[in-house]
Amino acid sequence: MMAAVFREIARDAGARTGTVAFRGAVVTTPAFMPVGTRGAVKGLDARDLLAVGAEMVLSNTYHLMLRPGAATVAAMGGLAAFQGWPGPTLTDSGGYQIFSLDPRVTETDAVFRSTYDGSEVRLSPEEAVRCQQLLGADVAMVLDVLIGLPAPNEAVRAAMEQTLRWSSRARDVHDRTDQALFGIVQGGVDPTLRGRSARATTALDFDGYGIGGLSVGESPDERDRAIEAAVAELPADKLRYVMGLGDAEGVLDAVARGCDLFDCVWPTRLARHGRVLTPDGDYNLKRAEYAADPRPLHEECSCLACGSVSRAYLRHLLMTKEMTVMRLLSMHNLTYTLGLMAETRGAIERGRFSDHRVSVVERRNGVRREDR
Repeated sequence: MMAAVFREIARDAGARTGTVAFRGAVVTTPAFMPVGTRGAVKGLDARDLLAVGAEMVLSNTYHLMLRPGAATVAAMGGLAAFQGWPGPTLTDSGGYQIFSLDPRVTETDAVFRSTYDGSEVRLSPEEAVRCQQLLGADVAMVLDVLIGLPAPNEAVRAAMEQTLRWSSRARDVHDRTDQALFGIVQGGVDPTLRGRSARATTALDFDGYGIGGLSVGESPDERDRAIEAAVAELPADKLRYVMGLGDAEGVLDAVARGCDLFDCVWPTRLARHGRVLTPDGDYNLKRAEYAADPRPLHEECSCLACGSVSRAYLRHLLMTKEMTVMRLLSMHNLTYTLGLMAETRGAIERGRFSDHRVSVVERRNGVRREDR
């Protein structure tokens, strides 16, 4: 039996909603995963994540293999048990660190200097699988080669082809039957390369498919064309996961093209810098105009912060660097993001996705109905 069983429920204007089952747990899609790189979403615990509506969370293999070590996590019952999280988990393979930490990449592996003690760290496709099988996430990702954009076409092609070779190696060694293994489509913003990568990755028959190598410097139009080219070649009966995408407009663009799963540090990273996400556009709570503002962060929000304290109080915490504000603003931004996903699922089921998408974007950009 497949370790990630996707079932489509409704489709509208290219968008789809459905469910994906992992080891008895079911996630409704389109879904957004909060990012807990080192096994925790910064400032939040499992109860907070449940309170904001999270169904699935993401952690990072590179960091967990170094601290506390994959074997330690396995001895503690696996990633979900280790962090006290009752739902499904996904582990990124370390491919993002190939982009962000600039290791030496050979045909065999990527050679890093540890971000913790400077020691040499080697991460191969096989080692990434071995670590993820120990971590025990519901979904493991193949190790891919991710480069920033724009980049020379030859560099993009080489990264895509090496990702395909590494994907085959990962497929060959993955043998944990209760864990899904997802392939990753690369190819930059070239639709031809994206299509070729998607076809070749599909031929390896993974449990689901990531669309990687985006949100690294391309324009929204370039991103959308790359997603379209990939989705056109991916099977309809398996999950499509756009990696690293989390802004409202970008997620809706990808949902419109048939994508199901998303993750990004965006909502929580912005929160730690005082930026508040709302249906009426985003704002910076550090601005002096909020110093004596008695209103909640947003009148329509049901999060812990909006139900208990004012903008003035939260700005005070932010300006005095009190740790409490990181939790409260993160919960607010995740409540907004995950609420948007729930509203999007409902709109698809009602056959109103196109109207919903236009309404969300126009409201966030301050367009009044009478001005349309």
